Amino acid sequence: MSTTAIETATPGRPLRIGLWVAQGAIFFVFAAAGLVKLLTPIPQLAAMMPWTGEHSEAFVRIIGLIDIAGGIGILLPALTRILPQLTVLAALGCSVLQVFAITFHVSRGEAAVTPLNLVLLALAVFVLWGRGRKAPIAPRQF
Repeated sequence: MSTTAIETATPGRPLRIGLWVAQGAIFFVFAAAGLVKLLTPIPQLAAMMPWTGEHSEAFVRIIGLIDIAGGIGILLPALTRILPQLTVLAALGCSVLQVFAITFHVSRGEAAVTPLNLVLLALAVFVLWGRGRKAPIAPRQF
């Protein structure tokens, strides 16, 4: 098989399924975390996530909104096929957010809480690569 045939081949079903699973997992985790940060009273939230009690309520709520936007952005454009390239941008944003989260937690001596951030970073980079290069979603034709 020639190199050209490999490069132009349609992505395999396992890759496409893996990307949808990754997108669904990121959506679920980001949306759930965002809703918790947005709707839970700060004293209760601080018991679960100590950093939230040490920063302004506005900061915590904005992070919650960013989480929700990232979760929606990673799934909805690809699912509806309306501006699906936004999924790639959302994956980039989620990746950057996780790098910041890891840096933030490590700087506070909370490295023990970073495994979830590392998994989310890996999933977001996978979606960024997969939807950006290997298995992009074609826009809906109106």
